[in-house]
Amino acid sequence: MASILLILTNMRIKQKQLREKLDILYDRYNQREFVDPDPLLFLYDYPDLRDREIVGLIASCLAYGRVEMIMKTVGAVLTGLGPSPYGFIMDADAATVRRAFKGFKYRFATDLHLTALLTGIQGILKEYGSLAACFGAGQGEKGGGLGRIYKAVAGTGDVGHLLADPEKTSACKRSHLFLRWMVREDVVDPGGWEGISPGSLVYPIDTHMYKIGSMLGFTRRKSADRRCAMEITQGFKKINPGDPVKYDFALTRFGIRRQFDVNDLKRFIKEI
Repeated sequence: MASILLILTNMRIKQKQLREKLDILYDRYNQREFVDPDPLLFLYDYPDLRDREIVGLIASCLAYGRVEMIMKTVGAVLTGLGPSPYGFIMDADAATVRRAFKGFKYRFATDLHLTALLTGIQGILKEYGSLAACFGAGQGEKGGGLGRIYKAVAGTGDVGHLLADPEKTSACKRSHLFLRWMVREDVVDPGGWEGISPGSLVYPIDTHMYKIGSMLGFTRRKSADRRCAMEITQGFKKINPGDPVKYDFALTRFGIRRQFDVNDLKRFIKEI
């Protein structure tokens, strides 16, 4: 019994030390000056939540590939939607959407996929009033709120790779990134969705966070799948149960921004 208590005590000490390290990184790097280039940057231009949640979903859906191309592509789509994405989507019929984005192409996505996404968002807004309300309606269902959004959007047409099905094995990185933006609120994440606990968020697992989660011993998975995302999230929940995804932005600067060396992060963390 004494040895078990000693192990548990040591674990708590290490968790406390790790949280102190993570909080240092959060205070240092979770700042607006480190956002650019990141598609999150676009959300700051939309103070109206009706616009911002649409922009967030579009930006997250397109957040794959080289960051320079992501920024260029998201910017072009938002230009096509005009000053109020909410107003455009609510007023446009399917033909107008198709004309506005005819010829769109970004890696795996074509104008057909983008049109399906936008018309799917329109359907959600007309049925639920907002993406947030649709998400809330799916709580408790298989696939949760993201599953409800996916089914509502995918039911209008082929969205291709733009939106992942949370009931499959995908980590749904971009969808969980969208939720981080909309649920958390600090100097980086603009938030806006009320009534959803940050403690329920799942880590958006990309290559960088997969390596960091493995380095911290939170997962031994060989691929960044849904189970891997849950394991890494549970690891961070032991550190900060109420807001496990708090450290996502600061940690992923290492590897995303050229002036940040991931080896420096390793040395800093392993000093525990």
